[in-house]
Order: sequence, then structure tokens, then C-alpha cells
Amino acid sequence: MRIFMTGGTGLIGTKLLTRFPENHRVTVLTRNLAEAEMAMGRRAHWISSLKGLENLNGFDAVINLAGEPIADKRWTAAQKQEICESRWNITQRLVDLIQASEQPPKVFLSGSAIGYYGRQGEDFITEYHERCHNEFSHSLCAKWEDIAMRASSDKTRVCTLRTGIVLSRKGGALQKMIPPFKLGLGGPIGDGQQYMSWIHINDMVSAISFLLDNPETQGPYNLTAPNPVTNNEFSQTLAKTLHRPCIFRVPAAAMKLMLGELSDLLLYGQRVLPKRLEDAGFHFQFQQLPDALHNLLRE
Repeated sequence: MRIFMTGGTGLIGTKLLTRFPENHRVTVLTRNLAEAEMAMGRRAHWISSLKGLENLNGFDAVINLAGEPIADKRWTAAQKQEICESRWNITQRLVDLIQASEQPPKVFLSGSAIGYYGRQGEDFITEYHERCHNEFSHSLCAKWEDIAMRASSDKTRVCTLRTGIVLSRKGGALQKMIPPFKLGLGGPIGDGQQYMSWIHINDMVSAISFLLDNPETQGPYNLTAPNPVTNNEFSQTLAKTLHRPCIFRVPAAAMKLMLGELSDLLLYGQRVLPKRLEDAGFHFQFQQLPDALHNLLRE
């Protein structure tokens, strides 16, 4: 399979590249060409710009994972614009290239997030949920998906990847949480009742591979484990896995003061289920949080 990929040096993309069979030929768009070649070497052919491409003839698949990290910086107006444009613009360019192709890729997998649903409280949320909370994360993901779906045709199927909290030892939210919890200073945020819809990095890349190879799949998919937990449960499980106490709590007011609007991602959540993924026949290796954390954090 010939694959064109963006976001190949990120948390998910890096892991995905290591999972592809050796007979796959992967071309990766990256802003850090020298760094990517040094870190990942011959796993892919690396390019730094789309300017030399007029179409995507010859590629069997496109995987679009690019985007400015959403939770690394305070949400100023400028940062929100960067978060949006870094996703919308590259997705639109890929759609244009697919539409310009006489023999377009058979599948386009494009990133999204469970932030699509906005804050949802305790309700179980599947891909069929229509009452989304209108906030920044929803507007970001809704337009992102709308752009991606324009590539859909009788020759190209499109899947949007509504990704939850990806658990990995090598990056993402868990890596940031480990130091304070190891010191015995970790604990729930706010009242701790907000739901965290998580997925082990291995299941994340396996799900992408499943959607890549399954010609019957199209449309939105929740990439989250089948058993979301509250922030209280997550904190207690992480502390137990690390053999540390869980006695501290971060007040909601402190989070809002430190992070501003960005704190909404931590103080509110969604109880998301991967219904369409499981209905399609995908099986999770890590369905329960204790098993996932044990696997990632064992010394």
C-alpha cells in the first residue's frame, strides 16, 4: 500500500509508522525534515511541503493527523486561530489534491477529536449523538470534519477519527501527569466527576489500521476505549498503579486562573463510547483503565 501521511512525527503518527508492514511505502509531510529523518530514518520518505504535488494519483490512502497541539498553550485569540488553521488548511489542501486526482486514494482518514461533542456530563455519547454543546472544541472539530468529508466520492471513502485522551508513556496527557503523581502530589481536578474518555496508544494505532484496511468503514468513529471513567476514578487508578497516595485535589478556580478557557478541557468531559468501531468488528486490547495503565507504567 502507498500511503501519504501528515502528522507522522507526532505521538500517534510516530507509533503508527512503526506498525506498518515493511512492504507499505509511506510518504510523510513534516515541518522538521532533518529531525524526522534522523529520528525515524528509512521508515518513510519525508517531504517538507505540498507545493510540488498537483494530485495524489498513485497513493492508495491518505492519513491526516497534523495539527497544532490543542492543550500546550493558553487559548489566546491568536493561539485559537493557529489551532484551527493548522487543521483546517492542511485538510482543505489534501481534499483539493484528492479531488484533482484522476485515480484518487481509496481511503482518507482524517483527524478529529471527541471535543466535537462539547461538554456532555454523564450521558453516554456515541457517533449518533446530535446535541453537541456549542463551544470552541465543537466548532473546531465540526469544521475540520466538514472539510474532510468533501473528499468523499464513489472512489474515496472518508473516515473521521474522533480521538479521546491517548495514553502513552512517551507523550501526551499521561506523560504530563506522571511526575506530580509520582511525588504523591497528584489528584482529581475540580469535583472530579467529569468523564475522561481514554484509549491506549496501541489500540489507537490498531484502530487506525483497522479503518485503513476495512473497505466497509466510512464516516465518524469514536476512538476511545469502551469504558470511560471519571476524573476521580482515573486519578485514583493512576495513583494506585504508581503506589502513591491520592489525597490532593486541584480546585477548579485555580485551573481557570492558570489556564483560562483552556481549563474547560480538564474541568468538563464526555462519556464517549466507540459504538461504530465495535459494530464494525474492532476488538480492543485494553478495555479497562487499570490494565492499560499497568501495561504503560510497569518498570
